[in-house]
Amino acid sequence: MNPESSHLIKNPRWFSRKVFFWSLYDFANTTCETIIFTLVFAVYFKEVVAGNLPVADFYWATGINISMILVAVMSPVLGAAADYYGNKKMFLGFFSILCIITTASMYFISKGMILQSMILFVLYNIGFQGGLTFYNSFLREITAEKNYNKVSSAGYAIGYLGSLASLAVAFMFKDNVRIIFVISALLFIIFALPMFLFVKELPAPDHRETNRNPMWLIKIGVKRTVDTFKHIKGYVNLRNFLFAYFLFIDGMNTIKGFSANYAHTTLLFSFTEIILFFVIIQITAFAGSFIFGYVADIRGTKKTLAFTLICWTLITGSVFFCNDKTIFMVIGGFAGFFLGSTQALSRSFMSILTPDDKKTEFFGFFSLFEKTSTILGPLTFGLVSWLSGDQRFAILSITVFFIGGYFLLRKVTQPQIA
Repeated sequence: MNPESSHLIKNPRWFSRKVFFWSLYDFANTTCETIIFTLVFAVYFKEVVAGNLPVADFYWATGINISMILVAVMSPVLGAAADYYGNKKMFLGFFSILCIITTASMYFISKGMILQSMILFVLYNIGFQGGLTFYNSFLREITAEKNYNKVSSAGYAIGYLGSLASLAVAFMFKDNVRIIFVISALLFIIFALPMFLFVKELPAPDHRETNRNPMWLIKIGVKRTVDTFKHIKGYVNLRNFLFAYFLFIDGMNTIKGFSANYAHTTLLFSFTEIILFFVIIQITAFAGSFIFGYVADIRGTKKTLAFTLICWTLITGSVFFCNDKTIFMVIGGFAGFFLGSTQALSRSFMSILTPDDKKTEFFGFFSLFEKTSTILGPLTFGLVSWLSGDQRFAILSITVFFIGGYFLLRKVTQPQIA
């Protein structure tokens, strides 16, 4: 970490009040992600809104891809502008409000409202995914570099508590699904507020310009992004890591997005069994997030992250041979254990590789690579499932993403932490 910023972090403890308030945002947005993207609305859209039409999965994948592409294009530009002016919290607030409003508005979606629900979902996902760029970049401002692994892991761990809370809500109101969307939006508001009230943003190091007109912000963002593209060859470690991340996060997001569908379609899970399955995942993900934060400090972030990718390959391959619900739940438990750890270590490793003066801009590229990767994984899954007529082969095909990510990660050199 550069000396100019490190002196601003006055509390040497890794789990400070600032870290706690920051991590509560993980709790807040994860409640919406679980309800909308992973479980309730995903199933509600297919079964109720689209009436189980064969084309429903295509509509859902289209909504995901449209929103991800839009966020991927916006993130580096807005991130660069936020770095220049030191106003990450303003952008975070905008995307959070968008996510909250669209989540609550899904209460009004009913049977046959396919277009309306797709529009709401696209706007919701822009709000959710767009906010992550600015939230993640705060990691460099709330703690010292030596604490990145533990702090990032704590954020994900608390986020999985948010998932458990949302699953509890889903179970309590499973006979009145639409009210779940309103409750999820309320949870987002309550647990996101501490981030905005108590976590102060460090000022931009240089305020040569004071014009904050929206078009000027975009102009500055585009200019800085273009400059980064021109000089990206100078960030060899970062470039190699982003390409590795592109592959393995695609594999993870594909499994995450289709797990409920796979359990329901291939293994005939009931809604209650699916909720139990996700409860197991959130509990093990909570544990894995904390444990691997400490392991990474001992063994190194890169080595630990590489180990999780090997485990993901084995887990994904094992699903191919699974025909039993209980065994599938056990596999889900192991997947959860490595889910939180892989995400958390990716975020902390990105923070280690990123220069201070481009932290939000580079996290915009981090977001770009994650969002654009969501096109390839679901497309592979859907294509293999369609051609083979068996989702098991589709799951097996995703191992390629983890294997490719592992070998690219090996090219990255981990910097020494002061």
